[in-house]
Amino acid sequence: MARMISTEDGRAALAAVASTEAPARTDLATAVRYLLQLLVEKAPGNSVEVRVPPFGAVQVVEGPRHTRGTPPNVVETDPQTWIALATGAQSWPDAVASGRVVASGTRADLTGLVPLRP
Repeated sequence: MARMISTEDGRAALAAVASTEAPARTDLATAVRYLLQLLVEKAPGNSVEVRVPPFGAVQVVEGPRHTRGTPPNVVETDPQTWIALATGAQSWPDAVASGRVVASGTRADLTGLVPLRP
């Protein structure tokens, strides 16, 4: 992630996204990146890659470091689902069961890490 998002900017973006069904792309991007930033702070490491295309991807969770090719532990979801997971509006098991999250690898389980409760 290129730049740190301030708590003020992150919370403003989350509020803007929550206030409409069609949020501005910049608000959606800032909210996603802010929540990914909080995940990195909560679970530093390099063993799981969390992808929220097209806005961001981070490596988290302590464990074996992955450096080349496709990581063995990947979590991928859309921006709205990521925001719902990170804020507690949706549970991890429900998101996985509904197919809104694709998680591959033995370490690709964010149970206990989400919600982040910013």
